[in-house]
Amino acid sequence: MSESLYSSCAEVLSVCQAAKDDLAALLDPNTGFAPRLRQLCRDQITEAENSASSDVSQEELDVLRMEANTWGLLQAVMPARKTEPEQHAHPRILLAKNPYTPTSTLAQAIMHSSVLLTELVVVREWLHETAPQPQHPEATTGYWKFTKHNVMQALRTSSGIREGLVKELDPDAMNRGDRRSLAADDAGSEKSLAQALYSFVRAGRLDEAVELCRKAHQPWRAASIRGSLLFQWRAIANEQRDDDGIDDAEDAEGWQGNPRRKLWKSTCARAALNPNLPDPERILYAALAPCPQTFSVLKSACRTWEDHLWAQMSILCEEKQTAEMIKLGGGFWDGGLAVLENMPSPPSQEEDAAEEEEWEREATSTLETLGSVHVEDGPTADHAFHVSQLAIILDRTSSLLETFATGLKDGNFDPESSEYPTMTRFFAHLCLYLRMIDITVPPLATQVILEAYLQVLEAAGQRELIAMYAGALGDNAVERYAMFLTSLELTADVNERRLALTRAREHGLDVHKVAVVTAERTIDRAFELLPQMKGPLPSVIALQATPSDVELLLLRSIEWTTFEDGTHDTALEQATVILRYFLGAGRVSLAKNLVEMLPRELASIDQPEERATEYLHYRQFFTIWDSLDRVVECQSLEVSIMNRDTRAAWLSDYTGLIDQAYDAVVKLLTSDWMMPDETGDRRSRELTRVRQIYVPELILRLHVMLYASREHVPENLKRALELANIVADSRYKLYDDFLHLDGRRLGEYLDAVRRATIAGLEGGGSDPFKIILS
Repeated sequence: MSESLYSSCAEVLSVCQAAKDDLAALLDPNTGFAPRLRQLCRDQITEAENSASSDVSQEELDVLRMEANTWGLLQAVMPARKTEPEQHAHPRILLAKNPYTPTSTLAQAIMHSSVLLTELVVVREWLHETAPQPQHPEATTGYWKFTKHNVMQALRTSSGIREGLVKELDPDAMNRGDRRSLAADDAGSEKSLAQALYSFVRAGRLDEAVELCRKAHQPWRAASIRGSLLFQWRAIANEQRDDDGIDDAEDAEGWQGNPRRKLWKSTCARAALNPNLPDPERILYAALAPCPQTFSVLKSACRTWEDHLWAQMSILCEEKQTAEMIKLGGGFWDGGLAVLENMPSPPSQEEDAAEEEEWEREATSTLETLGSVHVEDGPTADHAFHVSQLAIILDRTSSLLETFATGLKDGNFDPESSEYPTMTRFFAHLCLYLRMIDITVPPLATQVILEAYLQVLEAAGQRELIAMYAGALGDNAVERYAMFLTSLELTADVNERRLALTRAREHGLDVHKVAVVTAERTIDRAFELLPQMKGPLPSVIALQATPSDVELLLLRSIEWTTFEDGTHDTALEQATVILRYFLGAGRVSLAKNLVEMLPRELASIDQPEERATEYLHYRQFFTIWDSLDRVVECQSLEVSIMNRDTRAAWLSDYTGLIDQAYDAVVKLLTSDWMMPDETGDRRSRELTRVRQIYVPELILRLHVMLYASREHVPENLKRALELANIVADSRYKLYDDFLHLDGRRLGEYLDAVRRATIAGLEGGGSDPFKIILS
């Protein structure tokens, strides 16, 4: 399927949803929903057929053509179902007022008096419109040219007419008892002409069929075809004339059509049943005057499912008209003066209703047989579009949607097939169309169908359209669109994510809910794939490797709730969860990246206090972490060859950075930084883990920094040993955070303190406390 077709259908949906309260606009024959989609399909077919490089298969084109036809059918039947019909006089009232009412006027009144008959006539017209292009036989230069030549040659030479050849050239020459035939070339032309005329009748193009007869020098055939036209005489029909300013006396005062159509119809039926006539002739007459008696003849010409449908429709419409006309006595033009003298008494309304109901049952039963009819050409009766068309005709759209949804759930349709995208697209838009025009659709089936189409859109890379169709899921819209956004994972950058979230608002979704659900789903997915935070404490230095895709997924999950101010509370909550994980796993750089990604506005959130304080502690931690890194960076700038001024400037910077770091670390350690409560819940356990990793880490890094700077700043050795007093102070409970990993971190710190103490004795003396007391 062309990628542009997805977006074109979405544009139509968007335009029509904007006018969803204007039923007339939705059902407009030119700009309504169904005609627009029908035109899109036709444009797609034309583009594929005219493009030499098109990769659309013939099978896909056939399916697109069927879809276009189905939208045409919907446009044909839905307006009448959704609008109040105009009031028309009952045929009996017309006859009571005017016994000479022409059969054409009576036929129109009969049709208007039956809702089902009106629909069947509309469907028959749709079948005419969608019929294949009629055949055009080879042009002839005269009437039975070759036969005439043989007959004239025989008369001139007195040699006698060739055995088996007709002796006369009138239209009935072949049907006399001697069973003579035409010359081979003329016989072939006659067969070709009859088949072409049938194709024109099948397409409802009787005027062109008549013209074809005249071009073939057979006006008698033209007359027999025109016999199908109902008798019309406006001058006596009491019809309201259209005043268009055109004076057409022939149309207004003269009569048209066949005043003896009943006789004509019985003659056509006898011709269709005459085994002595060629099959193409019989089929043509059966098509002109369809009835149950000639159905077998007409059926023999039906190659496609649409042909079978047309044959049944034609018979149903013709028989209903005939039956109603008989009940009326046929009027003057079918029954003569006797009808005027003995007008049949009208049946009661109850009898009328009962008869109509009985006919509707019979018609429905007849049409239902098309669900299993055998076809010679084209898609079979059980093709999804044929099933859809029959269900639309029978007004069974709800069961149609449920059947298709059940097939999707049961895996009866192959998503890899070329038809699958077209079918899901059609049914998704059918659900939305029916909802727009206020026709009840089964909600669960609609959800399944829209979900299937969303998957098609995702597979086709149509990300920008997901929000529109997800929005149609109603209560499940937020969850479904969030599911799609979650599936983007790392394939979309932050701008694409922001745009995708914005589309949710454009299509009526709650952006805040979508953002929260998407973030939650992404976090849950990442945590499912990441190792759990259990076991021994990690080494911070050893774990600063390149982040994995899953870690990046967890990191970027916070983006969804940072785009909108309304989701900042949730962003803060989710950020603290992710930070606890990253720090608990020793992934300091990832945790730092996360803090840098968060909007500044989060720092102003003060409720709940517990969460706000935790976030403050994280920001304090990374400020200190950066200050320690700056000390190391400054220390690395020292080189052996430095002049006095340069060294003095460097030493000033170095000393200042150490002082800042020392003050910040001590302030942090002597506060309740990351101190868990006593509930013992998951959060408390995670905070405890963070303290057990980073309190010893900060103390050791500060001690090493002070110890390493003793040559430049001698008093820093004293500060390093004073730090041990702070660690040992029971008020701050810092030593508790060392008592893990079998006391390894405590051993590291004690060893560092021992080296500092020994360094204090380097100036002489044996008192280890000398450096502290000095």
